[in-house]
Amino acid sequence: MGRVTTPVPPPSSDPETDHETDRETDTARTAPGRRAALRAGAGLAAGALAAACSPGDTVVHRALPSRATGTPRSAIGSRAPVAAPVPRSFPGRPAQITSGPRNRPQVALTFHGQGDPSYAKAILDAAEKAGAKVTVLAVGTWLDEHPEVAGRILEGGHDLGNHTLRHLNINAMSESQAFAEIKGCAERLRHLTGGIGAWFRPSQAQRATPLVERLARRAGYPHILSYEVDSLDYTSPGAAAVTRKVTDDIRNGSVVSLHFGYPDTVAAVPDILHALKDRGLAAVTTTELLS
Repeated sequence: MGRVTTPVPPPSSDPETDHETDRETDTARTAPGRRAALRAGAGLAAGALAAACSPGDTVVHRALPSRATGTPRSAIGSRAPVAAPVPRSFPGRPAQITSGPRNRPQVALTFHGQGDPSYAKAILDAAEKAGAKVTVLAVGTWLDEHPEVAGRILEGGHDLGNHTLRHLNINAMSESQAFAEIKGCAERLRHLTGGIGAWFRPSQAQRATPLVERLARRAGYPHILSYEVDSLDYTSPGAAAVTRKVTDDIRNGSVVSLHFGYPDTVAAVPDILHALKDRGLAAVTTTELLS
């Protein structure tokens, strides 16, 4: 880039301006310490501003796409850019994935992304405290209401995916309606993160119909992310029942269905993670489980 020189305007010939300049010069001569005081005041103001923007303040993290490249850039307070979530093809795996390899002590805890965002934050905090990673399938309208959660999920090292735009019964929709649900959420994810999400899961269904499976591939998702362990947390059976259901049914390679929007789940997650650790099972992202 060439050097740009800003032109300096010629001295003013306006009598009032000249008069003001003479008066400022006289004042400077009679008060030699004034400039030093002004400089000191400016320095104090700059210091106060820097303190107000210091990392110690509360900062909302939100990953946004770069207009120039379409890749995500992190908001103020983020330590490093976060990779855009993009779908991957796993050769040899079925179109609808319910589990991972049985020969490794790993499992995937997957969460339907909807509900009170404070519940989501509590679950993510608990997972990270335990050294665990999870997979979040976000509803598009939830992202509209709480766009900051997309960046929070990715910055924690978790998977982020698509759970349709409005969380309606996608298997009962027409082709155009179903595609709009998939594409609508994908567009929200792309706007917030630079990618359409690592996974797609149909709404109100454990498995997708052949039509929805085909539409998901058309939207850019090679696989449907299903599950084999249903926590039944959406029935609000109590935290102990959620913990028992998961720990009774889980094994190497299991993909578990949970939800952000229920207090029972918030209370159960620390106990589930503790039980997994006792059994030598690591909670990892679905991408890691299948890699």
